[in-house]
Amino acid sequence: MAFVSPIPETEPPHDCPRCPRLVALREALRVEHPDWWNAPVPAFGDPDAWLCIVGLAPGKHGANRTGRPFTGDYAGDLLFETLAKYGFARGTYRADPDDGISLHGIIICNSVNCLPPENKPRPTEIANCRPFLAAQIDAVTKARVYVALGQIAHQSAVRTLGGKLSACKFGHLAEHRFAGGEVLIDSYHCSRYNQNTGRLTRAMFEAVFERALALRP
Repeated sequence: MAFVSPIPETEPPHDCPRCPRLVALREALRVEHPDWWNAPVPAFGDPDAWLCIVGLAPGKHGANRTGRPFTGDYAGDLLFETLAKYGFARGTYRADPDDGISLHGIIICNSVNCLPPENKPRPTEIANCRPFLAAQIDAVTKARVYVALGQIAHQSAVRTLGGKLSACKFGHLAEHRFAGGEVLIDSYHCSRYNQNTGRLTRAMFEAVFERALALRP
């Protein structure tokens, strides 16, 4: 549980009060599972990254438990395997924040930093957390390519990068370009549900990162 953000100045406080519903869940889980992280989950990766993943929110038994994005749940297995395949991850992913894995050229941020009930943040909660995402995007000055995992992440990324949702329709492998030269690639989220239903296959997910590499500045 000693994980430290690569861009700590951008993170919400450990007891962030902005979203009462998420605070209530966090406090309940601190009683039920006092050995879990149960706090806003920080970014993970390379502060000099050229590629930024924008996720949805911590999973209950994943990042909310371990304190590191996508660590300890089903979605993380495919994500970290893919990152390793394309040279972004070094070390062996063991679903543990102390496994020593490191990311290079890539950073993972979230649209919402705290666990939402049923993995469904409300619009107000997404808006409350967007300033932290914006601060992280500003801090990672070399990032020019972004990958949004799911529609909520897509919407947060578009708004943060200065685009208009009406001009940027979400779709797997859809690309959106912004005035600052940034490119956003959409992907279906690598959730257990999407994988089990076949909405997202390994080949489809890998295609996102192949395209990102082709766009590398």
